[in-house]
Amino acid sequence: MNPIAVNKEKCIGCGLCVKDCPSTYLHIEDGVAQTSTGGCLECGHCYAICPQGAITMTNYDCTEEAVVPMTEISADTLLAAMKSRRTVRQFTDQAVEPEKVEKILEAGRYSPTGGNSQNVMYTILGSKQAEAEEICVELFRKGTSLPSHFKAFSERFNITDDFFFKGAPLVILVSSRSSVDAGLASSYMELMAESLGLGVLYSGFFVMCTRFSRKLHKLINLPKGHKAVTCMVIGYPAVKYHRIVPRKPLQSKTL
Repeated sequence: MNPIAVNKEKCIGCGLCVKDCPSTYLHIEDGVAQTSTGGCLECGHCYAICPQGAITMTNYDCTEEAVVPMTEISADTLLAAMKSRRTVRQFTDQAVEPEKVEKILEAGRYSPTGGNSQNVMYTILGSKQAEAEEICVELFRKGTSLPSHFKAFSERFNITDDFFFKGAPLVILVSSRSSVDAGLASSYMELMAESLGLGVLYSGFFVMCTRFSRKLHKLINLPKGHKAVTCMVIGYPAVKYHRIVPRKPLQSKTL
C-alpha cells in the first residue's frame, strides 16, 4: 500500500511537500503532487507542511492536531528549568498516575529517529520490577559474572536490596537497535516527566546487568536485535533541591 495519499482535488501544486521531502518521493506532475513507487520514509513532513490538507498517511491515524511551536515556551524559563533538574535517588511510595505514564511514553514516541525508523521499544517492568532488581542485586553481590573492571567499580558501593531502583514505583527500559534513537527518546521522556513533577534516575547499572545476565535478558524479553540503552527510574521525589549546581567551563570551538 502506498504510504502517502494525495487528494488531487485539494492539491494546488504549490510544491512545498516536494521541497521538504528528504527522499525525493514526491514530485509535481500535471499541476499536482504525485508519489513515486518506493523510497518513502513515512516521516510525515509532507503531511505537516501541506497548507491545503491534501495529504494523508495511509498507515497512520491522521487526526489533526494543531502545531505548537517551541517559541511558545520562554527560552529563559526552559533553560533555567533544564539547569535546575537533578538526578533523583530518593522517591516517595506514591504511584505514578496512568495518565502521566501515557504522556511520558507519548513524548518518547514523538522523538526523532534515524531514517524515521520509529524502532524504539518502551518496556515497563511493572509486575516484574521486583524480580528484575533481585536478579541484579544478586549479580552485583556475587560479582562472578561481571568483568573485572565493573567488579572493582561495584565494590565501592553498598549493594542494598533497592540499589538499582531506589524504591521508585515506575521503571521503563528503553531499547532499540540504535543507541542514538533510544537516547533521544529518553531525553524527551525525561523532560516530560520533569514537567509532570516527577524525578528521574538513569540506572546505568541495570542496563549493564542486561548484558551480563541471561536470566534478566530472558525476563525482560526485548525484541530481536534490540539492546537496552537506558533504564529510567521514575517517581515522585522525596527530596527538594534549592539551587542550581555549578558546572565546569563550557568546552566549545568553532571550526
